[in-house]
Amino acid sequence: MQPIISPAFSGLEHLATAVILLDKSRRVVYANPGAEVVFELSAKQITGLPLSQVFISCEALNAAVEHAIESHSPYREHEFGITTLRQHSLFVTCTLTPVDLPPASLLLEFQPMDQKLRVAREERMLTQQQANAELLRNLAHEIRNPLGGLRGAAQLLEHELTLPELREYTQVIINEADRLQSLMDRLMVPHRVPKYEPTNIHEVLERVRSLLLAESPQGVEIQRDYDTSLPDIIGDREKLIQAVLNIARNAVQAMCNQGQIIFRTRAERQVTLAKKCYRVAIKLEIIDNGPGIPAEIRERIFYPLVSGREGGTGLGLTLAQTFITQHHGMIECDSEAGRTCFTIILPIENPTKK
Repeated sequence: MQPIISPAFSGLEHLATAVILLDKSRRVVYANPGAEVVFELSAKQITGLPLSQVFISCEALNAAVEHAIESHSPYREHEFGITTLRQHSLFVTCTLTPVDLPPASLLLEFQPMDQKLRVAREERMLTQQQANAELLRNLAHEIRNPLGGLRGAAQLLEHELTLPELREYTQVIINEADRLQSLMDRLMVPHRVPKYEPTNIHEVLERVRSLLLAESPQGVEIQRDYDTSLPDIIGDREKLIQAVLNIARNAVQAMCNQGQIIFRTRAERQVTLAKKCYRVAIKLEIIDNGPGIPAEIRERIFYPLVSGREGGTGLGLTLAQTFITQHHGMIECDSEAGRTCFTIILPIENPTKK
């Protein structure tokens, strides 16, 4: 079936939004270039197909179509997820309008919501991170003083004991106090003022790569996929190294020192971070082929003290998020069995006015 379009709808060709026309049997009779771009499908590919085959198992869209047809009036469905026949998923808002231009009887206009949802998610994460930072700082201060007294009392008691087997107990107290002290020190690290200077992101990645290979010389393969044309950013080199190292080290541990990690860098254009628009940013992806993040903690991995590994402190990703936020960037994660991807966005230049 060849794509068709009434002369009355010739202007649809020039719209940036995605428009699809359906006939009375709910088959696609037209898709404009905007729809081809948004859904990554050609008009020729979907023309003639039932809507249910173009968008798989989309109850919200099907219900919206039913409502528009039964009421014979425009209908709008807000922010729902759809998946195309090529497994491309995104969030959209759809306006459905009945028309009487045979063979078209229903016009569907889609507006992608991914960018707005991403900004809203970033704002929630920033608010949560600020609350976490305040909680951790107060917790560290409350624990450090009695912890020092506990360790000192154990040392004094050890000097009074004559039996070596009793000193083993005081050593347990001292060692555990030292471990907790080390944990408190890590909680306080994010509050050091960053030292900003020109920093090459690939030098950061190469440093992390050398550290990981030194820790796991056997079984771990680290591939590099760099865009070497990327310029320097203004950042704290040590904090960026620690952020990337925390993520990559988690991947190595999840793969039990057997697997593959990819470091990929690309330029990202017209990016909104913390309500500011940047013309250019660096997109850094850290990808591993491990088992994936457990579903029960996937939405909470950046929260403090949340860990999917036995014996883990649950601070690595929290600190990574803090360090990236200090560089006005953002970090997000997409994970499934066999592929986990952490994406870090770091602005290169000053923000532009919207």
